[in-house]
Amino acid sequence: MRGGRAIAEERAWHKSSYSNGTGGNCVEARLMAEQAEVRDTQNRGLGHLGFTAGEWAALLRALAR
Repeated sequence: MRGGRAIAEERAWHKSSYSNGTGGNCVEARLMAEQAEVRDTQNRGLGHLGFTAGEWAALLRALAR
């Protein structure tokens, strides 16, 4: 069992390092135990997209190429 702090940190949203703070296209992501979630920073209330750990890893590998 993990402590509450570890779970809270795991669920924190992180803004893309490509976001420049001037109102451009911004994406946030957070890693959960078995999936990753992505949302539009400017439209947080519209929800998020969820990806399995395998799908997220495949996306990151493709982007790194």
